[in-house]
Amino acid sequence: MSDTHPRSLSDTHPRSLSERSETKRPDGAPANVGVLGGGRMGAGIAHAFLLAGSHVCVVERDAASADAAHARIGDSIRRSVERDPSLDETELAGRLTTGKDLASFAAVDLAIEAVPEDRALKDDALARVEAALPEHATLASNTSSISIDDLAAGRLRPERFLGLHFFNPVPASSLVEIVRGTATDAATVESASAWVAALGKTPIVVSDSPGFASSRLGVMLGLEAIRMLEEGVASAADIDAAMTLGYRHPMGPLRTTDVVGLDVRLGIAEELERTLGARFAPPDLLRRMVAEGKLGRKSGEGFYAWNEER
Repeated sequence: MSDTHPRSLSDTHPRSLSERSETKRPDGAPANVGVLGGGRMGAGIAHAFLLAGSHVCVVERDAASADAAHARIGDSIRRSVERDPSLDETELAGRLTTGKDLASFAAVDLAIEAVPEDRALKDDALARVEAALPEHATLASNTSSISIDDLAAGRLRPERFLGLHFFNPVPASSLVEIVRGTATDAATVESASAWVAALGKTPIVVSDSPGFASSRLGVMLGLEAIRMLEEGVASAADIDAAMTLGYRHPMGPLRTTDVVGLDVRLGIAEELERTLGARFAPPDLLRRMVAEGKLGRKSGEGFYAWNEER
């Protein structure tokens, strides 16, 4: 018996997954979604599917982490209701469950792995998730840089596996990068595109390659901005202003790095350096800041001070 249980924001008890499949929902949205990992990204992904009408189960490594994920998603739901009073907080909360047992994924249509950007960790997570899934389910990784073909090598059904690269913060981002592996079949890509559209986001489909499209371009710009800061070319604010005012980027590369997380950017850069060469070598300043725990917004300090914005 699964130990995953509803930790509802109300006294409403969600129905079983088998009953949920009959729930009326917007066209294109999967009825039941499983998310492994309830950190910032996993919680954001769960929140997006809840708003689209799906029932969502988030699985974490232990009960305390599951409780924290539930609280995190609950806060997001409340903010959504504050922005749009037509939303029903009790109804949204009633479609969320959290726990630590992957057996709760036994009836999901889509499972998304959202663990940290580490190849071995993701391989292990994907294997455990896949073992719990029904045969019809699609399995996705939220990786931002690791090869989908490499991750697909150990999958039981690689034709139903692909990358769904969401962007941080998920609620504010309008893009999802769909990464098609060599073995991914066309029907899986088509379904994923419909699911992303049901979230109110725009899908782009890219073939598997190091860094895909978004990380490869975004990280290159971010690394060069860090090098410029390291060399004393200009201040962080002025480097960012060059891109926001000069090129109409909505956010400068250094502030973006703070939002993404310096540790996340470092991990992606190391993966791209391994696959694409020295042009993606992380600057010493980035390594030093990560070692000092200056990770950006989530730690309160990065290239900017975030204490008042956390």
